[in-house]
Amino acid sequence: MRTATATAAAVTTTLIGAGAAAVAAGRYAADAALRPEPGRPLPGGPRLSVHSTSEGRVTLTRSLASLLPGTWGLSAPGVHAVVGPVLPDVPHEPDVVVRGLLAVTHGSLAPRARVTLTPQVHLGNPRTALGLDHADVDVPGELGALPAWFVPAARDTWVITVHGLGAGREHPMVVMPFLHRHHLPVLDLAYRGDLGAPGAPDGLGHLGESEWRDLDAAIRYALRYGARRVVLHGWSTGATMALHAVERSALADRISGLVLDSPVLDWRTTLRALAAARGTPGPLLPLAVRAAEGRAGLRADRRPPGADPAALRVPVLILHGPDDTLAPWEPSRRLAAARPDLVTLHTVRGAPHGAMWNVDPAGYEEALRRFLTPLV
Repeated sequence: MRTATATAAAVTTTLIGAGAAAVAAGRYAADAALRPEPGRPLPGGPRLSVHSTSEGRVTLTRSLASLLPGTWGLSAPGVHAVVGPVLPDVPHEPDVVVRGLLAVTHGSLAPRARVTLTPQVHLGNPRTALGLDHADVDVPGELGALPAWFVPAARDTWVITVHGLGAGREHPMVVMPFLHRHHLPVLDLAYRGDLGAPGAPDGLGHLGESEWRDLDAAIRYALRYGARRVVLHGWSTGATMALHAVERSALADRISGLVLDSPVLDWRTTLRALAAARGTPGPLLPLAVRAAEGRAGLRADRRPPGADPAALRVPVLILHGPDDTLAPWEPSRRLAAARPDLVTLHTVRGAPHGAMWNVDPAGYEEALRRFLTPLV
């Protein structure tokens, strides 16, 4: 009897220890998924080898990433370049791809360098990267001053741009020339956790659940300094922040429209993908997702943004596609189908997360032009 009791106790202790270890590992994986890591590639961003460069050309390892159409950044520690579409008529070996090399903006592309294709095309600030006059401004936020770039223009409807996962305020510069040509002032915001901005109290990202209040502060700033109305243009979790703002902000009546690029509308899938990308073993992913929900304040009883189509009160342009593995496209499709009177879905096929402009710049900007024209 004593032997059986001792064995049961040992098994129970082992199970409790294993359970505690699993919970601890889940919390660790949750922190890894939520903790911002500037410069770390998101899922779907494999490293590519540079084989050679010549005037206006770069040869890269052949892969699904290097074959993507459109305009992209190439990034590595100490290196940034801009590449255009694949050059199909240039002779090359079957295991490589030749793309147009538009600029080397930092460092040099040496053979055998390992680079990542990134949606961030521009490096620097609006003046150094695009030749656009701008002001460095501080937006008063609840945690402290939030740095932002303001690019002035003639209209009194401002566009507030908000980056998303794995990016910074340099990413939204891809649309600044278009917006400037259409005389729209732009306020490009850095929010909590960004370089130069206050850190979140717990050091973690919350997938827009708390960050939206920094966007609310930017709306207040814009209205204080001359905007009559604002359009919110967000990528990824920045798009989620925009939806939160239109649903929760006391200034929602001054928002004339939303542009949502790759919006995160299904946080569980996104958390799972982020945890997996940070090396979390498959069996621990459900624990990591539950722990991350708790850490990020994403309560199970709270509906995600956009879950109630009837709550929408302003026109919305969604730019998304079925190949986004980080923020599923299906919730965007359902939202557009539920509110065809307000929501326009511009589908971009073959585009990874947050890279709708990169795959089809001309199509993206035409969709944006059609959407913004009646709002300004």
